[in-house]
Amino acid sequence: MGRMIVREALSDPSVRIVGAVASSQSAHLGADLGSLCGMAPLGVHIVADPDAVLAGAEVVIDFSTPAGTLAIASRAAAHGTALVVGTTGLDGEAERALAQAATRVPVVRSANMSLGVNVLLDLIWRASCALPDFDVEVVEMHHRMKQDAPSGTALLMARVAAEARGTAIGDALRSARSGQVGPRRREEVGVMAIRGGDVVGEHTVFFLGWGERVEITHRAGDRSIFARGALRAARWVQGRAAGCYDMRDVLGLNQQS
Repeated sequence: MGRMIVREALSDPSVRIVGAVASSQSAHLGADLGSLCGMAPLGVHIVADPDAVLAGAEVVIDFSTPAGTLAIASRAAAHGTALVVGTTGLDGEAERALAQAATRVPVVRSANMSLGVNVLLDLIWRASCALPDFDVEVVEMHHRMKQDAPSGTALLMARVAAEARGTAIGDALRSARSGQVGPRRREEVGVMAIRGGDVVGEHTVFFLGWGERVEITHRAGDRSIFARGALRAARWVQGRAAGCYDMRDVLGLNQQS
């Protein structure tokens, strides 16, 4: 994702890359960012110290790991640098670090930066409100190398559906079914994961009623869609007040309308 963001940023005249940060264990430390991405040298070299680049940045885009997000959140807040976070699978410590950062700087975070997915989230909210008696199930499919399951996007979709109906996702989520599970609870939101091949990402939300069903699907065919969404968020977040935002804010969508 980092390399894709670099490539997309270089084609956007409104964006200037001022630094790049990687893990202290990365084999790419010291490498020129442009050369690493198969492009002309940029004169920007990858470092392990966030402080070395954050002082000169207006926005930092983070697609790393929960540990990476934890490390960058506090340093970005200290430097007054806005955050755009696409990392998934965050643990409690990383979540708290982002919440703390959002008291000092604007933070845009989303499990999926795709513009299409975030429009789909708005549709899920509307359908969940309009079809309160329909059962909601989410099926997601990703490549064999994906480490977390269900995907952060699928969990986000489930949360939107549950919250649209006034239910906390912790009370509604059902991420697996096997054996004698009994009848489906009315408030339940099922989330199922499929893994294999080179699938970039596919999510379908089913609204299942008596005699009819509605299916809403998003298919990602190219990872660059996430990079373009992250850059749109980076442009939007500049100058915003401190706080937590998501891609629906970036796109001007009001999910509760």
